[in-house]
Amino acid sequence: MKKYRIIFMGTPHYATTIFKSLIESCDMNVCAVFTQPDKKVGRGQILSSPHIKQFTQNNNLKLDIFQPESIKDNNTAEYITSLKPDFIIVAAYGKILPESILQIAPCINLHASLLPKYRGASPIQQAILNNDKYSGVTAMKMAKGLDTGEILGFSYVKIENLNSDELFELLSKKAAALTLKVIRSYENILHVKQSDVLSSKTSKITKEDGKINFNLTCKELKQKSLAYTSWPGVFLPNGLKLKSFECEKINHDSNMGIITQISQKDVVVTCADGYVKLSRVAAPSKQETDAFSYVNGKRIKVGDTFY
Repeated sequence: MKKYRIIFMGTPHYATTIFKSLIESCDMNVCAVFTQPDKKVGRGQILSSPHIKQFTQNNNLKLDIFQPESIKDNNTAEYITSLKPDFIIVAAYGKILPESILQIAPCINLHASLLPKYRGASPIQQAILNNDKYSGVTAMKMAKGLDTGEILGFSYVKIENLNSDELFELLSKKAAALTLKVIRSYENILHVKQSDVLSSKTSKITKEDGKINFNLTCKELKQKSLAYTSWPGVFLPNGLKLKSFECEKINHDSNMGIITQISQKDVVVTCADGYVKLSRVAAPSKQETDAFSYVNGKRIKVGDTFY
């Protein structure tokens, strides 16, 4: 039985799921793992390792883990060449591979969209924001350019009302199965060029993307909350995080952002085309609480603006 030599490059949980499928397959030999450097996170600036590094250490895997600040130096390419990989598998690594690495072996990227749609850093969130019915993962042979390489295979899923964490989890499992299939049948796969005309580019998500106000429609508010569920979340201009809410589309003639009802169950606020029923909120640097307690503490009344 042929045993494929693999270099794996990835960082978050999405990548770890794919990596796990490789190390558990008897015909795959992962020679080394490349991931992002450890970073300081949170208010305490605690130094934290990428998810895939944590997984490797927690499972006592005897693998070399590399976390270079840059992979553009000749030493990195020379080291990878010395390992004689059959494939370099890339999944949400967070760095663009230079030509010197792309030439060593077929570099296959598992991109979380149905390419050429949604190239770039945030395809899952963008698909949710646009209320797409379907999303998917594409196996692509990497080339110069951002997610422009030839398509080797894809797998698709229904989005329905999934949030970004749920969709990431679902797509990671699809990507894991697709990776094994593409590696094993690579020699017989038809390489399909992408159409740039059908492409769109997504950007890296920033905290500012989560800022909302009540002049949005019910649909826009819902899709933003699903897209940014884990980070950055959705929050008002004053920093108040909306942790849990429901929207009801009903015509009204009130101004937007006006409180129309306060109860222990929720606080009802007008939006562009209906009402937002807030149940849980969190003020900046404060613990999450119910919306009723929040407005009582602020002495906010029916008829006030919820800001």
